Amino acid sequence: MNKLELRMVDILKELKEAHGALSVRAEFEAEGTKLEELLRLKEVCMVAGLGLTLKIGGCESIRDMLEARIVGVDYLVAPMVESAYAMRKYLQAVNKVFPKEELGSIEILSNIETKTACDNLPEMLKIPEIDTLRGIVIERVDLCFSLGKNDQSINDEDINRIVRNTIAQAKKERNLICTVGGGVSADSLPLFQSLPQGHLDRYETRKVCFSWQNAGNNPEKAILKGPGFEVLWLRNKLGFYSSLSQADQQRMNLIEQRYWKAIDGLM
Repeated sequence: MNKLELRMVDILKELKEAHGALSVRAEFEAEGTKLEELLRLKEVCMVAGLGLTLKIGGCESIRDMLEARIVGVDYLVAPMVESAYAMRKYLQAVNKVFPKEELGSIEILSNIETKTACDNLPEMLKIPEIDTLRGIVIERVDLCFSLGKNDQSINDEDINRIVRNTIAQAKKERNLICTVGGGVSADSLPLFQSLPQGHLDRYETRKVCFSWQNAGNNPEKAILKGPGFEVLWLRNKLGFYSSLSQADQQRMNLIEQRYWKAIDGLM
């Protein structure tokens, strides 16, 4: 591991011990995480003693699931699951890719991130494959967009009401693990604190997922410290690809010089 990765490990250990950090998040969907990046992130997580969460590209992204299995992710999340049919397709694909004995060591989660998904959740929870699902992640930014609002509305009371009702349904019908994410800041804490005991299990920032029960007395500090890890991760990525780019640039310059010299010799 390089120096930046060791610093990332130190930050994650502190977030785990002081603030209940559970996992580091990566996405094949919006972030476009590459496989080699995911492998580096997995090593950082293992050294720090945290899990790795991967959001795949869609509800039936078989290849993403196969790569998740190869890497050994701890939490698998599907985006944009908005209907009972989409949930069935997701869970059927999961059961196809992951053997039963492996499903015992990975949490299968689904994003619930639009008004349509929230409205259809009761039907989703009735499908035959639902036992495979361990929890839901309510992503509030897309929820706002689906209602024609902007991302500055994530802490509005009508959004909070949808979040509360969705969690209550998931807990009542299936006792699912419930996570809230999307624009999480200190302004989100009143919502978290207003939820009934046992309803909110986790909350997540852009790159780190935390246990709400183990958040300690200062969850706002965890929210502020989380971006520090992301800055180091992005700097590490930049250094890796810059080195490759510089080597390619040097090779290109050399070939280009040889090419034009050879062309001039033919003229």
